[in-house]
Amino acid sequence: MAASALKIMSKVLIVGSGGREHAIVWAIQNTAVGVEIFCAPGNAGMGQIAQLVDVSADDHANLVTFAESDKIDLTFVGPEVPLAAGIVDLFTERGLPIVGPTAAAARLEGSKIFAKDFMARHGIPTAAYRVAESPEDAIKCLGSGEFGSAHSPVVIKADGLAAGKGVVVAGNHAAAEKAIQDLMVDHVAGRDAAQRVVLEEALIGTEASLLLFADGRDYALMPAARDHKRIGENDTGPNTGGMGTITDVSVLMNSVEERVVREIVEPTLAGARDEGFPFKGVLFLGLMLTKDGPKLLEYNVRFGDPETQAILVRLKTNLLAVFDSIQRQTLGNLKVEWTEGASACVVAANKGYPGKYEKGAIIEGLDTVEQDSVQVFHAGTSLDANGRFIATGGRVLGVTAAAESLPTALDRCYESLKKINWPGMQFRRDIGRSGSTGV
Repeated sequence: MAASALKIMSKVLIVGSGGREHAIVWAIQNTAVGVEIFCAPGNAGMGQIAQLVDVSADDHANLVTFAESDKIDLTFVGPEVPLAAGIVDLFTERGLPIVGPTAAAARLEGSKIFAKDFMARHGIPTAAYRVAESPEDAIKCLGSGEFGSAHSPVVIKADGLAAGKGVVVAGNHAAAEKAIQDLMVDHVAGRDAAQRVVLEEALIGTEASLLLFADGRDYALMPAARDHKRIGENDTGPNTGGMGTITDVSVLMNSVEERVVREIVEPTLAGARDEGFPFKGVLFLGLMLTKDGPKLLEYNVRFGDPETQAILVRLKTNLLAVFDSIQRQTLGNLKVEWTEGASACVVAANKGYPGKYEKGAIIEGLDTVEQDSVQVFHAGTSLDANGRFIATGGRVLGVTAAAESLPTALDRCYESLKKINWPGMQFRRDIGRSGSTGV
């Protein structure tokens, strides 16, 4: 059983370097006892509570070497790129315990076309779509009449992984044509990401995210979350990796969650088993709550960022017990528990983000934040020669709090943000006060 296994689980490796991974490390430290935590490559904030390993998340060979030489008991992978590239398969072949989906299962995120076709095969409610093999094909699909008139919105998605730059919600067909040009001709999301694209109807509704732990047979839901993707308040400006997240009962009512489980969660996990890649790890469902019911926008095959921060501050169960039960396929024997109430994460970013951003400024005020009521997760920080934290990433910090109510959690985040500053620091002041909606 998981509990007995944890008595001898003394070394854990977390792969990744963002706010998500910092939250995972914090949650392990907060819920488990006597565990030595390593992070590859980690960041300056994670280095305060774990040992950093100077190995890239994409350097699978050296990660294997480190896990073997240091006798790591369990590895957990945060980012999507190593998962899609097969790091879980490699570790498994070498007999190294690891939590995450195989490369076959990671196609649910790694290929938008595979994911949409999978949804269609298993009757999972989603937006109508067409696949285009070339820019010319995409323009032809756009003008076919399937996506409304020239004034209708349409969504253009790069097929492959694009670091958050591969989805464009175009307000009309002219904007969609520009997105096709940008993605397929100018390769703004990378040369390999958009060799093919998906054209989708633009759904109208409110977005929500439901994450779950899965071991290939059983699953456990996490508190539903809502991300705020756009850089500007009132959901304006370009999309980002996420400027803030909330968890609260209002995000996904019980009756809607039950429908999501029945129509999306269970058919997805059953379909993955039927197709020969039982899903083990963390599955992220990006949802649009429409007047016709919940529809699936996308799969992610890992924790989201910053959803992870807001979710894990509510976790009561030993996170290592959860990971261990996933790896051993005993999740059905473990009750995963969460605190009541709500939580929030507000992201502080560098000036210029999500475009070219300034970096290198010294971060002031971190030592004045009340750590018993607020957690500051580092996403893009380093230490200067004098040991001071500097802002080196686009998204720099995720100021996170759990409380009995969402207003209280948000107040704690924003009160703490008043104490933190660096030149060019920016953050949204309306997280949790404006819903993230489709066009």
